[in-house]
Amino acid sequence: MRCDVITLFPEMVQAALGESILNRAQDQGYLDVTAHQLRDFAQDKHRMTDDVPYGGGGGMLLKPEPIFAAIERVKAIRGNDLRVILPSPQGKRFNQKMAEAFSGESKPLVFICGHYEGIDFRVMEGISPEEVSVGDYILTGGELPAMMMIDASARLIPGVLGGADSIKEESFEGSLLEYPHYTRPFEFKGMQVPEVLVSGNHSAIRAWRRAQAVKNTYLKRPDLLNQAVLTADEKERLARPS
Repeated sequence: MRCDVITLFPEMVQAALGESILNRAQDQGYLDVTAHQLRDFAQDKHRMTDDVPYGGGGGMLLKPEPIFAAIERVKAIRGNDLRVILPSPQGKRFNQKMAEAFSGESKPLVFICGHYEGIDFRVMEGISPEEVSVGDYILTGGELPAMMMIDASARLIPGVLGGADSIKEESFEGSLLEYPHYTRPFEFKGMQVPEVLVSGNHSAIRAWRRAQAVKNTYLKRPDLLNQAVLTADEKERLARPS
């Protein structure tokens, strides 16, 4: 998975990439991320990347010239066939399916990180990035959303997390949330691990986990059940929950 991040704050990107799973994924060749300082592509001696908006209004806008120049630099390194993404609250919602698509994307992914009041609209007209939202709220810049998308996608690359079961049984698999997890000790402050989990009966454990996943989804994210494949018995139980 090849990614380029165009940003005013490459240190933010490098800090996130330098730890834990993302760092190991790069060392092992599963992930290749380069952060580009947007100021390096400014075209004046003061390295200005922003200016006041035409028509008035508060705040500043990122200028188009440095962004276009940064994209040209990435093309010179990666080739012309890029998938360019703009983190934006106006975009389509990022979800697990999109993370799966990003993780298997053959094209380099280029993230343009906006700041201030946004970017000059000619970036949208001339580059046509995909606008992608991580939620209905406003952040100070696009770095955190870009890193969230890279993190969620990179961990799906086979080999990054080690065992395939780590991914197969986690939340949103099959449009269901995960079942509860327990570890030692068996009893803590009067709370015990469900007996079925220490029974050694693997079919009973699978059935319990499935039932808990359906219940958890019903209680926390019932909207996901519209996409889930449920058995007739599960649908009946949900129709008359206790």
